[in-house]
Amino acid sequence: MISQSLAVIDDDAAVRQSLLWLLESDTLRVTGFDSAEAFLAAPDNAAFNCLIVDLRLSGMSGIVLLQTLAAWPYCPPVVMLTGHGDVPHAVAAFKLGVVDFLEKPFDDQRLLAQVEHCLQQDRVAREQHQRESRLHQTLATLTEREKEVMQLVLAGLLNKQIAEALHISMKTVEVHRARVFDKMGVKSAVELAGLIASLAGTAGKP
Repeated sequence: MISQSLAVIDDDAAVRQSLLWLLESDTLRVTGFDSAEAFLAAPDNAAFNCLIVDLRLSGMSGIVLLQTLAAWPYCPPVVMLTGHGDVPHAVAAFKLGVVDFLEKPFDDQRLLAQVEHCLQQDRVAREQHQRESRLHQTLATLTEREKEVMQLVLAGLLNKQIAEALHISMKTVEVHRARVFDKMGVKSAVELAGLIASLAGTAGKP
C-alpha cells in the first residue's frame, strides 16, 4: 500500500525513467517532472515526502528551485543530482538544506540509502510542522485579552498579580485563564509553557 511519495525533477527522460524503476515500490510512489516549472505547477507538489532534483535543468535551475522551496511553509528533504558537479554549487546546495549532493553516474545503493533517510526525516519533520501549524492556528483564536493573560501566566505571575497588572478583577483573570487553558488543551501553566516552547523558533514568544 502506497504510504509516501517522491518527486524526480530532471530534464533527462532516461534518468527520470531509471530513477522511477529504481525507487518505486509498493510503499513509495515516484512521479517524474521534466522541469522545475512543471513541478511547481503540479497541484499536489507540497505532498511529496522527498525530492530528487537535478542541478542543471532547462529553464529554472535546481539551485533556483531550492531557493523557491525555501520560502514554502514546509519543504520536504531534497537530494540533488548533477552531471557536472563543482564546489560552489555543492556549497550553495548544502546551504539551502539538501541532504546530499550526488554526481552522475551515482551509486544506486547510496541513493537508495539517502532516499530512505529522507523519508524517515520527512515523517518526523512533517509531523512537527503540522503540530506547530495547529498551535499557531489555536493561538490565532485567542482574544487580545486572553493573549495578555497568557503571557503573564507564562511569566510566572499569580492571578492576583495579573489582575493588578491588567487592572481587572481576579474573577475576570480566572475566566480568561480558564479559556486559554481550554483552547490550548492544557491543564496547567507548566504544560502551557512546554507547549509554547515547542514552537520552533518562537519559544516563549506566543
